[in-house]
This record gives sequence, C-alpha cells and structure tokens, in this order.
Amino acid sequence: MISQETIVALASPSGAGAIAVIRISGDDSIAIASLVFQSVSGKDIIKQKTHTLHLGHIVDDGKVYDQVLLSIFKGTNSYTGENTIEISCHGSIYIQQQIIQLLLRKGCRMAQAGEFTLRSFLNGKMDLSQAEAVADLISSDNEASHQIAMQQMRGGFSNEISKLREELLNFASLIELELDFAEEDVEFADRKQFKELLTRIEFVLKRLIDSFAVGNVIKNGIPVAIVGEPNVGKSTLLNALLNEERAIVSEIAGTTRDTIEDELNINGMSFRFIDTAGIRETKDVVESIGIKKTFEKIEQAQVIIYLMDSSQLSLDNENLKEVQVELEKIKNLFPLKALIVIGNKADKLSETKTLNIIAQIPNIVLLSAKEKQGIDDLKNKLISFVDTGALRNNETIVTNTRHYDSLLKALEEIQKVKHGLQTNLPSDLMAIDIKQALYYIGEITGEVTNDELLGNIFSNFCIGK
Repeated sequence: MISQETIVALASPSGAGAIAVIRISGDDSIAIASLVFQSVSGKDIIKQKTHTLHLGHIVDDGKVYDQVLLSIFKGTNSYTGENTIEISCHGSIYIQQQIIQLLLRKGCRMAQAGEFTLRSFLNGKMDLSQAEAVADLISSDNEASHQIAMQQMRGGFSNEISKLREELLNFASLIELELDFAEEDVEFADRKQFKELLTRIEFVLKRLIDSFAVGNVIKNGIPVAIVGEPNVGKSTLLNALLNEERAIVSEIAGTTRDTIEDELNINGMSFRFIDTAGIRETKDVVESIGIKKTFEKIEQAQVIIYLMDSSQLSLDNENLKEVQVELEKIKNLFPLKALIVIGNKADKLSETKTLNIIAQIPNIVLLSAKEKQGIDDLKNKLISFVDTGALRNNETIVTNTRHYDSLLKALEEIQKVKHGLQTNLPSDLMAIDIKQALYYIGEITGEVTNDELLGNIFSNFCIGK
C-alpha cells in the first residue's frame, strides 16, 4: 500500500500567519528539495546529516521566492519513516502557494488527508491506535482529552492490548498443535493456566469497555440542558457560567424561543450548556415550537439543570409541593440522567426562607445568577458527576468508537472460549473462537487491517498530517 511517490502539503493551518510549514515526504524528497533550495553557506543538502537545519532561499530559474529554514529528516529517523523535508517559510498565502506549486512541478504530488500519518503506520513507526491518537491530539480542546490522547499516542493502550494478544496467541498456537496430534489425545495447552488467562483478558476487556463511558464524555464534552419555567433566569445563568452576554435577558417571560448552546471548560472538562425555552402552557405557536425543542435537547443531555425562582417560593410550602411534583415528573421521564436542582435569585431570600427551602428540597443549590453568587458551587456539582478517577490514576481510557466496537466483539468471543473450556468443547471448535478474538483485538492496533478500514480512518485527518 505504501506509495513510492513523493508527497507535499501545508503542515501548518491554512491562511496567513507569521510562518508556514510545508512538508515533503518520500524517497526523493531531499533530491527534489535540493532542486529549489540554495543554502546561504553553499552546502549541498543531499550530503547533510539527518535532523539538521539550514538557512537559505527557495529559488527557481533565477527567481527568489522566499528566505526559508529547511529541516532534514532521513529515513527511519523521520515521522513518516521515510526521507522528509520541512520548509518553514513566511506565512503569506501567496508564498505558500508558490512554493507548493513549484514543488509539484519538480516531481511531488499533493498529499491526501492523513497520508503522512498513514505512511508512518505502514512503515511501522506507530500502530493504528497510536495513529488515531494523533488525530485526537490535534482536536483536543481541554486538558482531559489532551491527557488521554497523549497517553494513547505514547502507546499505553497499545501495550496493554498487545500483551494480551501475545499471551492469547501463544495458547492458540498450543491448541493448534494439539489438532496435529489429535489421534494421540495429548494436551499441550495447560487448561488451568488457559482458564486463568481468559479470566484476566475478560476482566481487562470489561474495564476498557466500561472506560468508554468516561472517555466518550471527555472527548465530546458533557451536554447539560438548563430547563425550568419562563423567566426564572435560565439565560442569566448561562451568561454567568460563560462570563459573557451570550443569551438575551429580559423581564418578559418566554424571551428564549430557541435553544442556545455554548461550551465551558471546568477543571479540564468540557461542558456543553444548552439554554432552552421555558416550559409552560402557551398558545404562542413560536414559543410552543421552542418548548418542543427543549424536550428534544433534554433527551440529548446527560445532565439536567432544573432552575426555579427561589424568591417566588412561599413559606406555606404550597409552591414547594408543586416544584416537588415537577421534579418527580422529570425524574420519571429521564430516570438515567443526572439532575441538579437550582434555586436562583437566592440573594432575595431571608434566612428563614432559605432554611425552609433547603429542608424541603434536599441537595438544592441556591445561587444568584445575576449577582454571580454560588456559580462555583454549581461548577463543583457538575464536576462531581464525572468519574475522573481513572484519568487521575493515568489508567487507559477508551475514547474511540471503533476501538469500543472491537473490544465488545473480542469480549464476546473470549466468553465463548471460556464457555467452551468449561464444557470441554473440542479443540478444533474452540480454536475458531480464539482466532476470532485475536482478529478483533488485532483490529485495534492494526495487526489486522484492510484498505477500506485505513481509508475510513485517515480520511478524517487534516491534509498535511
């Protein structure tokens, strides 16, 4: 699959900037670069050592395009595992285009999305899960997702999976050997040790599968729906959380007719807040559509913030009973979603009223969105819903849906093998399930792969990486 062509692409973000980096990779990359690069010291870059920098000019037919810094990476010492040149030029879009077009005329072709990393994988510089972690690292937008991507790119996930596969492969070989001596009724694979290995593999696979719930949240952010009756301060709360005037605030009930979304990073975790239309009975057609969308957003959310105006709650507990009924409805409709109950406008409460509300609605968070009081308490409450223990302990966390799917299939096959061992299934039938388990585990690291799979993975990369 490895193309012998020399490829070129812009490795830095497109657009104007201080500098831009143009990457060339392939056997002829240094030779092609030498056709257009003139060192200020007169050195021939073909004769220079790997990992060296050279100041010079990009020149063609007497025309000077730019003064650049050229980096040389030879063979297996490069990112792609083949000769690589990186040209750091001035960030003018015109200069970028002129240099790339010149290199194309000299024998390069434009790189496809993810082709540099694909070549790195095919040349054995990294396995498939590490290559996918490169894309995750580029797209990481918070501390937690960055930490996971770095851990996977360094091979933490790969090493754990590869060790299990190697041990299973050893037993699979012994099982296959038994088939060659079937008439002599001998056992080369110690069944007790094999059972212990299967139990250990099952435990690890289950732990990795369970980690996907946390990993998916860290990678994509936690959707949080802010709901409640009109004019209780939902938009004010969103503005207070984001520390900017993101949503329109008005004394007129029903101002928010559509959902408003924005992201906030809290202690390295991304939360996607959704300010929804107020829930109430209405004959306004537009507002009704907004309320319908509110329930759609609640379906998509993992955390629900139910906001009420605590200053409107009466001491005779009549309003409190209505609130409790409303909360029960939400719990019944969405039993699996985390619910945070917030009493807004707490700055208007007397001490007696505050104590009464806390007594009637346990775990309520009282705050004032307008005065930005109690916002930190809400943020701490949100963080408490995320189990970051595995992250703190630097454990392997699965964030990739493809890995999750392969782990599920591998677990199913391992459980079949385990059941076969318990029921004395013939070795030839058990060998089939072992091979399937090895196949699915190998899919994760790329020991088992095909062109279609690689095409799907690397097409999601940016060009230049």
